[in-house]
Amino acid sequence: MTADKLLILDENWQRALAIVAHPDDMEFGASSAVARWTAQGKEVSYILMTSGEAGIDGMSPEEAGPAREEEEIKSAAIVGVEKVEFLGYTDGIIEYNLALRRDLTRKIRTYRPEIVITLSHHLTWPGGPLNMADHRWLAYGVMDASRDAGNRWIFPELLDEGLEPWTGVRMVLLSGSPESTHAVDVTEYLDIGIASLQAHKLYIDNLSQGFDPVAFLTQAAIETGKQAGFEYAVSFEVISI
Repeated sequence: MTADKLLILDENWQRALAIVAHPDDMEFGASSAVARWTAQGKEVSYILMTSGEAGIDGMSPEEAGPAREEEEIKSAAIVGVEKVEFLGYTDGIIEYNLALRRDLTRKIRTYRPEIVITLSHHLTWPGGPLNMADHRWLAYGVMDASRDAGNRWIFPELLDEGLEPWTGVRMVLLSGSPESTHAVDVTEYLDIGIASLQAHKLYIDNLSQGFDPVAFLTQAAIETGKQAGFEYAVSFEVISI
């Protein structure tokens, strides 16, 4: 379970890479922290494994994928993220395997981040709802690739691509974890994070009737803030590499 008192996340770094499964994954909480970091002059880039094409029941994947990519690019721009890359994995069936680790290692060596961000690997979200498989398996891949990136003898074929080892990843931040350890003060940036989630209109309109992005993110930020001594905060489970 989340600690009663959250530690303050170390922000002594300059470059972060977020690797998530779907458009909107960052916006359900973490993007408020991203808005803070880009305002500090930090460089944050996004990699989306899929285009979220299976996420809208009333739209075919062929229609939904491009539309959701467009929404994600706009959403990322709201929090100061200019680089958004889509890797073309199939929504809903990401598997943990060597191919996934290799693709992630390739991207970590390319972007050379100090901090890597993804969603939680735990079976459930805080409070008990099931965390879907894409998030869980990707999180394991991201954690492992963050370490693989520094070993030249793991995936040596990447050396042939000109990608030298990168040992600079200090930690992986897991958003939405039921075992969060650290918090980020987003008191001045929650409204920007909310706007970034609202940019996913197609997806939000397909959620259960009555979902309110403002209420959802505000309440979560209040509860997290109580554990960290801030008005509003977002939390991460920190995995040291």
